[in-house]
Amino acid sequence: MRFYFLLILLLSIGWPAALRAQIAPDTTHGRYHRPVFRQVTVRRNVEFAQVTTLLGMSQTLYMDVYEPTGDTVRRRPLVVLAHEGGFLTGTRDDAVMTALCNRLARLGYVAATIDYRLYFFPFDTVGIGRAAIRATQDMRAAVRFFRHDAATAKKFRVHPGYVFVGGSSAGGFMALQAGYLNKAAEVPAYLDLKALGGLEGSGGHAGYSSRPRGVINLCGALARATWLEAGDVPLCSVHGTRDGLVPYGRGTVGSALPPQLVYGSGALRLRANAVGVPNVLRRLRGAGHVPYSFEPTYIDSAFFAMRDFLRPLLGVGAPGPLLAAALNPRRAAQVTALLLPRRIGLQGLPTPDEITWRPDLLKSTPDSTQRPAEPALPLPAADAAPTPTPPAPPQGSTPKSER
Repeated sequence: MRFYFLLILLLSIGWPAALRAQIAPDTTHGRYHRPVFRQVTVRRNVEFAQVTTLLGMSQTLYMDVYEPTGDTVRRRPLVVLAHEGGFLTGTRDDAVMTALCNRLARLGYVAATIDYRLYFFPFDTVGIGRAAIRATQDMRAAVRFFRHDAATAKKFRVHPGYVFVGGSSAGGFMALQAGYLNKAAEVPAYLDLKALGGLEGSGGHAGYSSRPRGVINLCGALARATWLEAGDVPLCSVHGTRDGLVPYGRGTVGSALPPQLVYGSGALRLRANAVGVPNVLRRLRGAGHVPYSFEPTYIDSAFFAMRDFLRPLLGVGAPGPLLAAALNPRRAAQVTALLLPRRIGLQGLPTPDEITWRPDLLKSTPDSTQRPAEPALPLPAADAAPTPTPPAPPQGSTPKSER
């Protein structure tokens, strides 16, 4: 009896210590997961490329860059985002891009929302396809711009190995193509890729890679699911299951035009699973196209999906625990956002100062994000801890700098 009592006592003392030993301390103090920065600095009208328009005229492309105010980390991860608009309308400072960039910057990221070339002719699906190629060239030019800066002036203090791309609707098409359309032979001949300037285009900073570290697709699609191949970068998708414009699964776009078959987020998840590409899908059950443009609740859904996708990719090695769990096809990562009782316009979205941290708005957490604790994932190149508004932690708890 005494033996069993001692055994229980030893287990009660030793087991928690062993468990704690398996959970690495978070030396980032919540960076990249919590909004540790209260203020965001925005650099507006940053020129990043000179391109040629559909009419053969020169166009200067600009971006707005969002950074955490007071941050001292030497090299930071970057997310490049592109707005929606069907390659016809939209601006880089729309409410959705502004909200997402502000939130990412408060976590410690550098975030940029970019211009890209709009309009197409003739007004058919071939014209749209060519417009999508031009816009993707512009996103690639933005990635090259930041990698050039990282190698030279280091004005934006971006880590060249941690550059992610993303976008909404048309911007989602762009991000998917930037990540997975990487062979000229994959582009249909009728789009005349050579006349468009190839996959990279002529936006400047040739010689720098435009390959992202990961792709964030918000309500976008690919014209060919086979563009997504084994060894490609990880994918995060957010999509409404009742999207009537860009199909959630396999379907057509361009109802008033000759239809074009595309593969939405649901179909791309199946393809990614089949070829072993790490991926997560946040399904917005019953939601239509770009619901976050009308319901503030869906901004939370999209943002939390992005946040939980990105942070595990910031450590050394891949995939992180979120993506490793997502590789199990028996565990579908799905979330249904609560639908507010009334619809509101874009002007009703919260301003950056009004944005609050409200994870309780989600009914459930996707399987792939359920884990007992989150490991420390500091960037290997960070040479200082973040500088949030609260008092800095005592010296000795700061992550080690990269040599």
